[in-house]
Amino acid sequence: MTTLQTAPATLPTPLGGTLVRRIWRPGQDFDPAELAGLPRLELPAQNVADLEMLATGAYSPLTGFVNEADYLSIVEHLRLADGTPWSLPITLAVSREQAERLGGRVVLTHAGQDVGTLDIEEKYLARKAWEAREVYRTEDEAHPGVAALYAAGEVYLAGPVTLFEVPRGEFPRFHRTPAEVREVIEARGWRSTVAFQTRNPIHRAHEYLQKVALELVDGLLLHPLVGRTKSDDVPADTRMEAYEVLLRGYYPQERTLLSVYPAAMRYAGPREAIVHALSRRNYGATHFIVGRDHAGVGSYYGTYDAQEIFSAYTAEELGIRILKFEHTFYCQSCAQMVSPRTCPHDASHHLILSGTKVREKLRAGEHLPPEFTRPEVAEVLRRAYSRS
Repeated sequence: MTTLQTAPATLPTPLGGTLVRRIWRPGQDFDPAELAGLPRLELPAQNVADLEMLATGAYSPLTGFVNEADYLSIVEHLRLADGTPWSLPITLAVSREQAERLGGRVVLTHAGQDVGTLDIEEKYLARKAWEAREVYRTEDEAHPGVAALYAAGEVYLAGPVTLFEVPRGEFPRFHRTPAEVREVIEARGWRSTVAFQTRNPIHRAHEYLQKVALELVDGLLLHPLVGRTKSDDVPADTRMEAYEVLLRGYYPQERTLLSVYPAAMRYAGPREAIVHALSRRNYGATHFIVGRDHAGVGSYYGTYDAQEIFSAYTAEELGIRILKFEHTFYCQSCAQMVSPRTCPHDASHHLILSGTKVREKLRAGEHLPPEFTRPEVAEVLRRAYSRS
């Protein structure tokens, strides 16, 4: 009897050539007893997420919070000082007083628990107004990323980090490191994998984009961000329930992988889209979907700025193929999901609901139309909002 053999998976090389791993190894790294007398530094939620992303290799080739040369180059040139593509400064801010008392190895804590270490190699002053203008394209503190930037300390600490243990958080079944996602892709024999970033429940437009992409590749990595988001974003547990319901009923199980992305949202629009793509390369994806207003907030960015910014790099530098999609929606006359490229009808024929309108309907106990989202997903959202 002939057995069909699955072709071996072809995974992209991590950015920088090697997947960074800075997770503490018992018996091989320092003894935790050595840390007893060291100073402690409490991390806010964003930096805890950064610590995990750095230590697990999601932010390869970064091994820690960036030094001044890399900081200046990232903000000005969208590259590390050595020319490697990178668009967001991953920094650790402290007050001047804290900076004066900290040096050498520092134990990083969160909620009073030791979570890792930082070996301080450099301290430098943040250029906050400049950073805000270049990274967020505004100094308006109504922008959540700018507000967080200005609220943090004035001095950045730089150096390599070590994470004591991968925090599996609320979703341990779906919380995989880049190395673990790569193992799944290899085991399934996917030669090409498209990643989809979302901080919202999947509606029909998202589903349309994902399934169009699945016609081109072997597998879909549905990779919802579960780190810190705005207070009015749909909570992560609600989103995860909606994803599970949708995937069970409407996606091929052998060609989809739901796995959480533990980063915090910075709402940096185009700049954040680049890091979202490069980090998915580190997770093993060969393709990445960028739709309208990726990682945006308010009206700070143009509708397709997050697609256009990728022209700053060559395809070889990116190492991951960017799939650029226009705004998609349900057309009542076409009776299907469409985009401006495929639909001849004007806006009066289109069913488009803003996030604000969706939240209003849910709070009022109204049903979302099936043309906008699957009934099973709508029910998950309705229950969640009826409890709030």
